[in-house]
Amino acid sequence: MSKLTRYDPFDDFFRGFFVRPIEMGALGSVAEAPSIKIDVKEQEKAYVVHAELPGVKKEDIHVTIDGPLVSISAERKEEKEVKEGERILRSERYFGKVSRSFQLGQDIDDTAATAKFTDGVLELTLPKKAATQSKRLKIE
Repeated sequence: MSKLTRYDPFDDFFRGFFVRPIEMGALGSVAEAPSIKIDVKEQEKAYVVHAELPGVKKEDIHVTIDGPLVSISAERKEEKEVKEGERILRSERYFGKVSRSFQLGQDIDDTAATAKFTDGVLELTLPKKAATQSKRLKIE
């Protein structure tokens, strides 16, 4: 005996209505620049920052410190290696510059700051500057 199923036109109409569609994009379309993901930990005498920079060479990373403001910038350069008989159908990797700035709660001693880059993770050790005590002036 054959199995009968009931057709509901509203079921087909609303199917996928509340689901965000996946956009595949065109070949050669510009990818959106990813943001640098960071973790900041505060220790007694320093801040420790971990920043994810996958696929970036350490020569292409720049860190600047201005008081409590820390800026990280990096550039991932495109390396074209197409062998004979190959053609690229789709490339979703981002090539270009990214940067991120953030402010910490205290000035940084930039002379004692250190940076280490291992396995795509930049580790910054940023010692806190000794807090200067405010001086009250006596008015004569």
